[in-house]
Order: sequence, then structure tokens, then C-alpha cells
Amino acid sequence: MPDPAVLADLRARIAQVEGVSTRHPVLPFGIDKIDQRLPGGGLATGALHEFSGSRELADDAAATVFLAGILARTAGTVFWIMHWRDLFAPALHLAGLHPDRVIFVEAGNDTNVLIAMEECLRHSGLGGVVGETKKISLTASRRLQLAAEESGVPAFVFRRSSNPDVQTVGTAAMTRWRIRAAPSERLGIPALARPRWQVALERVRGGEPQSWIVEASDAQGRLALPSDLGDRSYSAPGRKAA
Repeated sequence: MPDPAVLADLRARIAQVEGVSTRHPVLPFGIDKIDQRLPGGGLATGALHEFSGSRELADDAAATVFLAGILARTAGTVFWIMHWRDLFAPALHLAGLHPDRVIFVEAGNDTNVLIAMEECLRHSGLGGVVGETKKISLTASRRLQLAAEESGVPAFVFRRSSNPDVQTVGTAAMTRWRIRAAPSERLGIPALARPRWQVALERVRGGEPQSWIVEASDAQGRLALPSDLGDRSYSAPGRKAA
């Protein structure tokens, strides 16, 4: 099996050739099977990433908490920009993102969301900038990528259940993720098990699509691999099994 250090170095070299900034650190998930699939061994800061659920509200909720878990492991204020404020802020605390760290911005439409995102990304020291939008052009995504690269702030385009399939249009995002709810472990006793998600990395620069079943973010924003499940490749049988 290839040496993980060699693979990480190769991915970093590929990212540099493709113009991906290496000036900023990465944010590891703490799960080798995921981190080894990402350039540099984690989610790049100073870069644009795309997230979505599916057409189910449960998947929307899973994607929201998944994103909150990532932001919980950053430092600094988080700007969460949306059309209108319909997000249940206290739920973010379940994944370790305290509502006091988040500034919510009601922008009204996609155009204003993207403008607000770009303006926020010009300020270094933020924990992250999230923009909920239905559509984003290649030009707009490039502007966000450049702004994130300059400041070192991670940027996240989040598409909720209104029309997640739009995101198949090419953008400058470094990664694209789709999060779906998955069946929890059967405990055999009347109790609630830790939620599980199907996490699909649909696109990554210098890598191949992959899919995993993970246990949902804990109170510190950390994921876990279920002890009874291994990682799954992003294939039709894998998706069906998930």
C-alpha cells in the first residue's frame, strides 16, 4: 500500500500545479480514510467548498450540522449568509458551533448572498463564511475562491433542498460534498443511537470521488467511523448499500 506521506506530498504538488494555494493550513477531519483523500491531508482553508443535502429535509439538516461541525473546529467569527433567517441557530451548538460565534446575514437573494460572501472573505481572521444560494456561476465562484485564497478564510457555498442538482455545473470550488442521513446503529434497547450520515465527496481537485458512512458530529464538531462499517467507494453498489 502506498505510503500516506508520499500520497500527501503528491497531492500537494498537484494542487500547486493546479493553482491551489498552499500558503494556508488545512483542517483535518481526524479520520485517516477521509483526510488521505484530500490534498494536504484535510479540508483546505483559504479555499471555496460546496455542500448540499438532497431533496429531503432530513438530509438538509444533516448537511447543516455537518457544516457546523467543520466550523466548530475553526477559530474566529463565522458569517452565515442566507436569503432569509430560517435556520434554527441553537441546533448549531449540537455540533460545537456556539451561536455567539455566528453572525447571520439576511441577504434576500442569490446575488446579494454572493456579494456579501465576497465582502466578508476580504477580512482575515474569520472562522469561515457560509453562503446559502441556489445558483452560482463559474465567474462568481472564481471571485470567491480568489478572495478566500487571499485572506486564508474558508468559504462554503451551501445549497439546501430547493434545487441541489444545480451544483453539478462546474465551479472553482476545491471540493464538493453531498450529505445524506443514514440509518443509525440498532442498539437492541429503547435508546437513541448516535446519528449517522452518508458523506459523499463528489469532487476534489487531484483526487477521485469517494463516499463514507460516518457517525454525526459530536459536541466538539468531530466525526467518527462506525465500528461495524468500513469506508465505501463512490459507486452505484456503494450508494445503494448506504
